[in-house]
This record gives sequence, C-alpha cells and structure tokens, in this order.
Amino acid sequence: MKKHLIPSQQISEQTLETATEIWSQWRRQKLPLYLFLAMCFNLIVAPIVYAATGETLSRPQSWALGLLGLVVLSLSIYLFFVMFVPEKF
Repeated sequence: MKKHLIPSQQISEQTLETATEIWSQWRRQKLPLYLFLAMCFNLIVAPIVYAATGETLSRPQSWALGLLGLVVLSLSIYLFFVMFVPEKF
C-alpha cells in the first residue's frame, strides 16, 4: 500500500525505479550503453571538428566525421587487442 505522494515525489520515485531498472539491465546488454557513451563523446568531438574545419563543413557533416573517427579509433583498439591477446577471443 503506497502513500499518496505529491506529483513531484511520484516523478522522482518513478525516475529512481527507472534508473534501477536500467542499471539492472546494463549487466546483460552492454551494446546500448556503449552506443550511448559514443554519442555522448561525440557531443565533445563534433564541435571540435566543426571549429577545426573553419566552418567549411556543415554541422551534420561534422557529426558524421566525428562519429567516423570514433568508430575507426574503437576498431583500431579492438584489433590491437585481438592481435596481441588472441586467447581472450
């Protein structure tokens, strides 16, 4: 039996339950977390690319170029580990 909460307390309780559910699902599904972190990191990289090109590229092109750089970097790191530590894979 739940107490009657004011709407702001209901929202915070619901947010806490949602965060707990996401945290429990995180252990099983890591790909969505990695994609989310990559997009968050792209929030930092894309404006740097946009500024470095002297605004000759559009914003979507800067986002795509930043995302492409992140993919290339992550594949390079993955392949480095596959080459030098093949027992784990």
